[in-house]
This record gives sequence, structure tokens and C-alpha cells, in this order.
Amino acid sequence: MIATVQTWLDRLSVAQRFMLGSLAILALGMAGIGTWVTRQIEDGVVHRTAATTALYVDSLIAPSLQDLATGDTLSAESIDRLNWLLEDTPLGQEVALFQVWDQAGRIVYSNAPSMAGQAFPIGSDLAIALAGGISTDIGQAEGGGTLPDDVSGRDLIEIYSPVRSPGTSDVIAAAEFYYATSELERDLAAAKSRSWLAVGVATLGIYLLLATFIQRVSNTVRGQQRALGEQVVWLTEVLRQNQVLHKRVQGAAARTAALNERFLRRFSAELHDGPAQDVSLALLRLDHVAALCGTRGDDAAATERIERELELIQSSLARALNEVRGIASGLMLPHLGTLDVAKTLDHVIRGHRRRTGSPVEVELKNLPEDAPLATKIALYRIVQEALTNAWRHADRAGQKVFVSGHGDGIVVEVNDVGPGFDPSLSDGSEAQLGLVGMRERAESLGGQFRIESAPGQGTKVIVSLPLEPSGGSDA
Repeated sequence: MIATVQTWLDRLSVAQRFMLGSLAILALGMAGIGTWVTRQIEDGVVHRTAATTALYVDSLIAPSLQDLATGDTLSAESIDRLNWLLEDTPLGQEVALFQVWDQAGRIVYSNAPSMAGQAFPIGSDLAIALAGGISTDIGQAEGGGTLPDDVSGRDLIEIYSPVRSPGTSDVIAAAEFYYATSELERDLAAAKSRSWLAVGVATLGIYLLLATFIQRVSNTVRGQQRALGEQVVWLTEVLRQNQVLHKRVQGAAARTAALNERFLRRFSAELHDGPAQDVSLALLRLDHVAALCGTRGDDAAATERIERELELIQSSLARALNEVRGIASGLMLPHLGTLDVAKTLDHVIRGHRRRTGSPVEVELKNLPEDAPLATKIALYRIVQEALTNAWRHADRAGQKVFVSGHGDGIVVEVNDVGPGFDPSLSDGSEAQLGLVGMRERAESLGGQFRIESAPGQGTKVIVSLPLEPSGGSDA
């Protein structure tokens, strides 16, 4: 049972537990206050009855007991007057038992005839009355007097009031009254009902106000917890994205190092296989020319051979110079800051045509007037690399560049009708190196990159670049 209650309590929210505890505390407080108010009502009614009785004794009963000031018995006339007061007056008819005690503790008069003349030990309440005070209580009659059959000893209000001699404060006797409490109980019940109702309504009002306040506080706390939970979820997602970006940055750094190394090897190979070979050939021919010059004399044939060798040396050096210039122009970007998008594309395509002598079909549509420098650099390098790959691996067949503007971005397509390849296979070739570089450029700006190709179906490079890179204008 206790475990079940504990489980039920554990399922309650903090606000519900607080409301349950406050309800219990308010109920206990209501019970305590109601009991105290009821007791105060009872005491007030009893004391009011005692005061009324004391006035009744002083005004009506005391004159009939003056015989006790000079003697220890009452005259027949005094007894008749007392009987009349107790039997024929409205207040006397409410008295269930009336007795008069003298200073010695003897009953000198009683409306229960069997009690008259008997002496009993003086109790505390009687002693108070004989000393001049008023004592009230609810209980049975002292001395065991005979009571009416329809009145129980428990239903009596017991009042002791002093009887004084006229003109003095001397107490000559004590009057003992017992009132039936039936009427009083009805009054008390009505007063208790009203008091309990008032206490209950006040307690209920306090509880409702407290419940409303706690509910509002609880709603506020739940709203804050919900907002905090959403923030935690958002921060968790941001952290996850940061971790993904961190891994991508690490991967990009590693790939960049590899790309740089491959690029340097490629650049070295181009210098070695191109200009270096031509320069080497020129040096060898110069040695041959020097030897011919030493043995030429006036031989016309030797002079002709020397001239042919010099022409060969000149052409080799010219080819080396052109190749060095081509490599240098490929490494160095033109000043793109003052060029718009169309002129940037025209510059890179004309340069490709000039270097390779191959035709390139161009189609431009809805281009923006200008774009951030980072976007123009990426556009230039991607088109340059895609055309170079088409020239090298597709035998310059069907090269086409289509660029269009779409809202806040630019879409680039570079096509060829060469042999194609499987994009999922990476062989570490220069073509794959160029594809990785183009992808890195596009994604670093927040763009997208994809390849559409298959063996025998040509190749299409599709790139979308934003007009506002994710890294800002300085990306």
C-alpha cells in the first residue's frame, strides 16, 4: 500500500505535489481554527448565561433569601416566593434544578425536596460562589439531586452565583442553577454551522487563490523548461553540425595538402616534359654548333649545317618560352575585381581557345551584373579546369559551356561528348584531382557540385554557386 502511494506521488509534478501538500495543511488549519472558534462560541454562550443568571439572582432570588443573613433557615413566605419564581416565571421554568447553599455547605432550599437539609463537602465551584465569584460548568448536579426523567445530567449547564446581603458585599449564600442544554445546543449547532461555513469558505478561497498562483507559476516554469529544452535541442544540433563541419574541414585540409602535393608534381612534370626538354635540346644543339664552328673553316656545307642547327635551337627555345608562358598564365588569375560575370567567363573561355586552339560553344542566360569576388574566382577556376579536362580526356570533342542565373545563384554546365567515365571510380589521375578541386571550391562557398558521366556517353560537370557565399564577401 505504501509503495503504491509512493509510486503515485512520484508520478505527480512538483506543482501537483505542492497543491496536495497545501490542501492538507489548509485542511488541518481549517480544522484547528474551526475547533477554536467553536470553543469560543461555547464559552461565550455559557458566560452569557451565567451573567444572566447572576442578574436574575441579584434582582429576584436574593430578596427571598435574606432570612439567611440572620438565621440558617428560610421562612415559609420566602419558600413560597421561591417556588413561585421557579414554577410560574418564564426564566424559572427553564431551570432543571435550583438549590441554595449556606456557608456551611448545607442545602437550605431545593426544587428537589429530597435534597433540602442535606450537607455535602464544599466543591471548588461552590467555594468560588461562596467567596463572591461566579462559576460555570457543564456537568452533573453536585449532591446527586433528583432530576426530571427527560433531562440527563450531561445536558446541564451548571452555574454557581453568590447571594449577597442588601446594601453590603457580604455573601450569605450561594445559588446553584442547572439549565437544560437542549435550546443551547440548537443555538450552538447553528453558530457552529455558521462558523464552520465561514472558515470553510475562507479556506476554499485561499486554496483557490493559491492554486491559481501556483498554476500560473507552473505554466511559466513549464514554458521556460520547454523553451530551454528547445534551446538544448537546437544547441545539440548546432554542436552536431559543428562536429560534422569540423570533420569536413579536417578532411578538406588533408585533401588540400594532397591536392597541393599532386599539383606540384603535375607542375613539375609539365616543366620537365615541356620547357626543360626543349631547353635541353637547345643546349645539345649549341654544343654541336660549337663543334662545327671549330672545324668549319671556309666549308660552305658546314656553314649551312650551323644555320640549320641555330634555327632548330631557336624553335626549341620559342616552344619552351610559349609553354612557360602557358603554365604561368594558368597559374595566375587575371584581375577579376573589375570584371562582371559575363566578362569573367569570356576571359577564361578565350584563354582556353588561345592555348588549345579548340572550339568551345558558349551559351549565357540571365546572368547577374556582378557577383562577389570569391564567386567569380570559383567560376573562373571551375570552368578552366572543366574545359582543360574536356580537352585532354575527350579529345576536345563537343565542348560546350552553359551558364545561367537563378535567383540568388549561378548554375554552370560544362559538357563534352568524349568517351566518359564512371564517377564512382577514383584512380588518382589528374582528371580525378581536378574533379576533387572543383568540388572543394564549390562546397567551400556553400554551393553544390556533381558529375553526370558514363562510359561512352560523354561527361557533364554541373555546379551551382551562390551570389552570397556562406563565408561572406571575404570567403
